[in-house]
Amino acid sequence: MAGPASLLEVNYACPLFASDFQNENKENSMNKYIKFLLVAPALAVSAGAMAQSDQTYATYITEEQWQMVNELPGVDRQIVSRDIGKLNLSVGIIHRGAVERGSARANQNPARPCGVTSTNRNSGARGIMHIHQTETYYIASGSGTLVTGGEIMNGNLSAADGVVTNVLNGPSCSGMIVGNWISKHVKEGDIIIIPAGTPHGWLEVPVHVDYLSVRPDPDRVLADDYINPALGSEFKIRTE
Repeated sequence: MAGPASLLEVNYACPLFASDFQNENKENSMNKYIKFLLVAPALAVSAGAMAQSDQTYATYITEEQWQMVNELPGVDRQIVSRDIGKLNLSVGIIHRGAVERGSARANQNPARPCGVTSTNRNSGARGIMHIHQTETYYIASGSGTLVTGGEIMNGNLSAADGVVTNVLNGPSCSGMIVGNWISKHVKEGDIIIIPAGTPHGWLEVPVHVDYLSVRPDPDRVLADDYINPALGSEFKIRTE
């Protein structure tokens, strides 16, 4: 009984089979090579992204530092804004002087209209609604009556190239707060969570109110590396 034919014998006896075998090997090798070429760049990008997205470090802001920012002119001042991995996070400090109840005025012919145009319940307070940004207020000093909820009437949308849109809060609509709102007296030590899309504003501030605002930014509408210039060149988002 003849033994099993060697590959050489098969090649010699069946040239068509041998050719198919060789072509199949070449095709498999080519497919593997093409897959490697397609996958390798993706792996490289993924590895690079992982290296760049390591945000597991803390940012320290002292009381003296945020108080220094609070002494700057203006009302709302961003302190820092940074990438924390899945989203950006900003912290601002806001100072408001006295607000007399009933002193708010509605917008007349807003340049960039937003919000509703009529209401049967007016809060008497001007406010703002941030489209993407949630805020958490911590009242650092002072007190006042805060209005939240409802809608903005005859609002004006923040300018695309303005400070509100690009540094503080992202796209926002400001005007009179109307509709299904509530008002609450808040004081030093209180915390208020204001989700994105929620109008908020001050109906009355007897003397002043200063508050820190923590601002998660899941849509990354603000810069991920902002440092208020008042903190100086020695301040680093990555505290060492």
